[in-house]
Amino acid sequence: MRKTETQSLSTSDHLPTGSAMKPLFPVISLLALALSSPVFAAAEHDSHHPAGSAAASVKAAASEGTVKKIDKAAGKITIKHGPLANLGMPPMTMAFRVSDPTLLDKVKAGEKVSFTADNVGDALTVTALEPAK
Repeated sequence: MRKTETQSLSTSDHLPTGSAMKPLFPVISLLALALSSPVFAAAEHDSHHPAGSAAASVKAAASEGTVKKIDKAAGKITIKHGPLANLGMPPMTMAFRVSDPTLLDKVKAGEKVSFTADNVGDALTVTALEPAK
């Protein structure tokens, strides 16, 4: 039977059926697998860094250290510090960015300080700084 212009075509007239679907099944399966892999990979990665991990659950607390160098032009300070529990870092000497360049005016090289450091935008940053009491 030939369809005339007055007869409408149904949607099922355009879809492959039976043996015509068999070649599409592997393609659709591979496409679904490829698109879902990044989701599983992200979930797997997150399992290595649970929200309740020790470093993540420790609030940034004040640490003690000694100022070794101040670089006002770069907005950085080098501090010899003890363990930074909130960052999971052992004692060492390292340079930090400062969240506010005016913090650098409060201290000088050689001075003992109390400071708070945190990971801000993937950069270790001093967010609070004052001479030790």
